[in-house]
Amino acid sequence: MNEVICTVDTVLLTLGDDGLSVALLKREREPYKGVAALPGGYIHADKDPDGYGAALRVLKTKTGIDVPYLEQLGAFTGAARDPRGWSVSMAYYALVPHAVISAAGHPGVKLVGVDRLHTLPFDHGVIVAAAVERLRSKSQYSSLPCFLVGELFTLPQLQRVYEALMGEALNKVSFRRKMAELDVLEAAEGQMDASSPSRPAQLYRLRPEFRDRLGLLKRGL
Repeated sequence: MNEVICTVDTVLLTLGDDGLSVALLKREREPYKGVAALPGGYIHADKDPDGYGAALRVLKTKTGIDVPYLEQLGAFTGAARDPRGWSVSMAYYALVPHAVISAAGHPGVKLVGVDRLHTLPFDHGVIVAAAVERLRSKSQYSSLPCFLVGELFTLPQLQRVYEALMGEALNKVSFRRKMAELDVLEAAEGQMDASSPSRPAQLYRLRPEFRDRLGLLKRGL
């Protein structure tokens, strides 16, 4: 009886010049050697405490990035998804600001807009689509988009991130009321954004207890 192939695949999302983008790496070995794919790898049963730990290891090893927030997307299984045989992949997704990927400087990481993806190997296209759907859905009622801005940001900058993910303009007053309801932000005392076109704008950051988990709204934006 053939053994089941057990891997972890990670969807690293950011907002770049092409809008919402995903990080891809060229595969170093067959199958699909040299083809751009999601960062992934085998589960290391002797080292990985669980799937979450395996995903963190894969992202750090292959992209050089420690992600603040990582969420399980689901299991992708079957005999047809991998030419090597029946396989199961535990998929996770993470969000990071574009500047974090640039600072990591990994030469192999390529960012591609999720709306401009060509055919990906295995079922990685299906995995990316599931991650994007999850992100856009959760953007309506959670603080998830906050992980796409930098450590410090203005409320207008954060609103633009939400709008980019939700694909619609948001009322400024309503948006700020919902952010207050979420209660995940704190003002960075004494720190202002001087680049504001009118007057310096207050800078905010995630409260410490929400830097690795989400705040949720009872009703969406």
